[in-house]
Formats: sequence, structure tokens, C-alpha cells
Amino acid sequence: MKLDYTLRLADDALIMGHRLGEWCGHGPILEQDIALTNTSLDHLGRARSLYQYAAQQFSQLPAEKKAGVFSSVVLQETILAGKDLDEDDLAFLRDGWDFRNHLLVEQPNNDWAYTVARSFFFDAFNYYFYSELQQSTDETLAAIAEKSLKEVTYHLRWSSEWIVRLGDGTDESHAKMQYAVDELWMYTGELFVMNDTDKEMLHQGIGADLEKIKPLWMLKVKAIFEEATLNIPAGKWMQQGGKEGRHSEHLGYILAELQFMQRAYPGMEW
Repeated sequence: MKLDYTLRLADDALIMGHRLGEWCGHGPILEQDIALTNTSLDHLGRARSLYQYAAQQFSQLPAEKKAGVFSSVVLQETILAGKDLDEDDLAFLRDGWDFRNHLLVEQPNNDWAYTVARSFFFDAFNYYFYSELQQSTDETLAAIAEKSLKEVTYHLRWSSEWIVRLGDGTDESHAKMQYAVDELWMYTGELFVMNDTDKEMLHQGIGADLEKIKPLWMLKVKAIFEEATLNIPAGKWMQQGGKEGRHSEHLGYILAELQFMQRAYPGMEW
């Protein structure tokens, strides 16, 4: 279960990093173009560390358990050949149903307001999540959490400032920001769903308590929204499924672009 947990954190970072990277060269102003590109690199750097750790965990599994971990035919062939997996295999050769990222991070950029709202919801979650994960009994995850928290603190400040800037700006910017918040709100509930993996990792002292994080996240959202003159959406129904490999159609398009080179030219190196 720790492998599944580690992969989820890596997948979240990879997909979020890819989404933000799509803004490179397309930001509204040069400064923000560069800011989002740097934030994207932060996420990708975290993803790399987590995939490296996940590959180590996979290599330690008994041979009889390795075959059933991933559904990807390419990975199954690699495993049956007795080869070890590495960080690139886990990022570029798994199929969509092997990914465990939250649905929120795979949602499209659409416009600047959407990107800001998605970033804010996820940044606020990451801030409290990695603060908690620093206490993990797993030394590697605790170390990654400590390093990540420094980056996430900046990410949260950036997205919070943009929420306020747009929400409390012009009538048009306010309307677009509120619309983006309303559209993305349904994806925030999954962040705090304690599935079997979360419960087991918490029981072992490895994972974070999502039920403890949720009220802290909500307080932060309410405080920023009040300053931004935005309303918290009234709907209580939430989408979920990403943690179990059930994704929106958007993930397939992301992976088609992200994984193309490695699948078209297997084993390629720069």
C-alpha cells in the first residue's frame, strides 16, 4: 500500500506540473509566464523524487507480486523479463488506469481564472498535507515533505494573491473567478476522502490524516475568499475516483502528449 500511496503523490505532482507547464510561452504577462514555469518545475522535481522512491519500493516486492501491480502491457513485459523499473518507466509507461492522481489536477487550464482556482485549491491542500507528512515515520517521505513544503508555501502565496486580485478586481474578473471556483469546487472533496490506502498509511504512522487537514483547508479557503469577495459554492456533491484509477477524459489527452516520445521510441535517451 505504501507503493500506491507514493505513486499517488508522484502522479499528483507530475500531472499538475504538466498542466502548469502548458502555460509556458502563453502567460498573460512575462513575469507570470516565468512564475508558472518555475512552479511547474517544482512539481516535476517532486514527482521525480517520489517516482525514484516508488521504483525502489517496487524492486523490493516479491517476484510473484510484481506481475499484478500494473496493467500496462509494456510494463508487464519489462517485469516478466526480470528488469527493474525506474522513475521514467513509472511516469511514461503506465496507462491511465494505473495513475492515482486526484481528479482536480487533471482538469484543463481553460483560462487564467481556472488555472488560479485549481492551483489555489491544490496549493492549500498541499500546504497542510506536507506539513503533516513531515511527521511520517518513513524517513524518505518525511524528507521529501520537508523540501516540498518550502516550495508549496510560495505556491500558496502566489495563488492566494491571484484569487484576491481577480476576485476583488473588476466586475469581469470577479465574475470569471467566481465561475471558475463554482466549476472546480466539485473536485475538491476527493482531496479529503480517506480510502483504504490512506487509512492503512495513517495507521502505520506513514501517511497524513486527511480528516485533520480538511478543516484547516476550509478555514484558509474561507479567509481568502472573504478577502476576494467570492462565495463558497453551495453544492455539496463531489466527484471522486482518481485515487482508484477512474479518471476524467482529460487525463488520456495529457498522457498522449506526455508519453508520446517514450512510447514511439522505446528506451530512447538524450
